[in-house]
This record gives sequence, structure tokens and C-alpha cells, in this order.
Amino acid sequence: MPPPTLSSPTPHLTLTPEPLTPAAFSPFGTAITSQLPRTTTTPPPPSTLQALHPIPVLANQNSALKFSPISPLDDNYAACPSGRASAARMTMFSCFPRTLRASPRSSHRAVFDVRILERHPFTTQTFSPLDLSSQQTTGAQNVPEPYYLVIVAPSLKGSTARATTAAGEVVFVADPPDLSRVKAFVARGGQAVTYGPGTWHAPMVVVGDRRVDFLVVQFVNGVDSEDCQEVVFGEGLAVEVDRRVDGCGDGESKGVKARL
Repeated sequence: MPPPTLSSPTPHLTLTPEPLTPAAFSPFGTAITSQLPRTTTTPPPPSTLQALHPIPVLANQNSALKFSPISPLDDNYAACPSGRASAARMTMFSCFPRTLRASPRSSHRAVFDVRILERHPFTTQTFSPLDLSSQQTTGAQNVPEPYYLVIVAPSLKGSTARATTAAGEVVFVADPPDLSRVKAFVARGGQAVTYGPGTWHAPMVVVGDRRVDFLVVQFVNGVDSEDCQEVVFGEGLAVEVDRRVDGCGDGESKGVKARL
């Protein structure tokens, strides 16, 4: 069934997306990234581990560092209306590069229009990219690796929003997204993301020349309206990215700017 369309007008905001960091993303979930430099090839001295969070311990015959816990795995289906039990689910999403339209501001820019947000009210949902490096590929063309945009909005908890179904029926969406507080983040290959239960977010947005496969972990109970809720809305929300190979042609942070 197609998701309902929110009746309220879509606000127009302008912002520059932030790099995906644990602190910046904490209101919406968990940003997961290694605390070790890419060039680290042996476990650091124990005296330096106390500065990391969580503090790791040596494992695998002292050939590895174990960081635990790094992200929650929440199952809140005990509170769902149907009472149906949930089960852990691991899936793969093969996400292909999104179609972008030309920016009216510059030939170096392209725009991704955001038209839909979804949320999972009773479970966390973790996306971990596979086969995606944060480094550029080698070769004559030196083509950069794709990246992905994480677009999120908090819920207006305790409120409802009027919406209309494809059949013209008026419905009310509980805890709708606060479209005036949408945020965008740029995530690279060395990063995963966990959406907190109830966090509104755009479906994964891959920017680049090839697809990205994501390993996805969440709970489900098979009731569509409890596993995933979606809303669509009109024009006004967009993310603007730099087309240039280095991704930062005019010096903006990561070469990405969002117009929301």
C-alpha cells in the first residue's frame, strides 16, 4: 500500500550536512566508526587504550582489539499494538546510485530530492556498508569511492499529522516527522549507522558511480504497520552535492551542501 501524503506544507530550509560523527548523530541513533587510524597494523600499547570508548580489550590471542558494546540492538515490540512477537532479521540491501537532477546554482552541483521518510517504531536498524573503502580507487581515472547520505528527522512525539492516502482517504500519522529539523550527514566507507527506534529517515541514498551493498540488522514481527511506517510530502526538501571528482571543489565541508 502506498504511504500517505502529509497535508501540511513542506518547509524550505538551507543547511550544510555534517560529517557523520557519534556526537553529531547521537540524537538520532549511533554512528559507528573505528577509533583506530587506518594505518594501525598492530594493537596499540595498553596504556593508550584507556582513552578509547568503549575501552577495548585484547582478544584472539592478542591479535585483535574487542570494542563492546558499540551500538544498541533494541527490540521494543513488547509494546506494539498487535502483541505479535518479533525475531532478529539480517538482510542485505543492494543500493544503486540515485538519480540526481541538475542544480540551478552551478554546473558543478547536482540535487537529490527527498520525497519520503520512514521509521521503525519498535526496533533499531543498523546499516553496514560492504566492499566500500573510504580511500580513492587506483588507476588512470582515479575514480573516488561512492559515499552515502544519511538524512534524518526527529519525531513530533505525542502529536498527529493529517495525511491523505492514494485513495483520497484522510488519515492521521502519529508522531510524525518534524520536517523543520531535518538533518543530513555524509557517511564514508569506514562508517556504519544505527537508526534509533522511531527515528524518521530517508531510504539509503548512495552518491557515486557504483552500487553499495549494506548488511542490515533489525527486529521484525511481520506486521507491516509496526515494522515500517512511511510518509511522503511535497517539494521543498533536497540535498545538493558537488559533482567534481575530489568532492570538495569550492572548499565546502566534504563538497556537500544540502538545501532543505
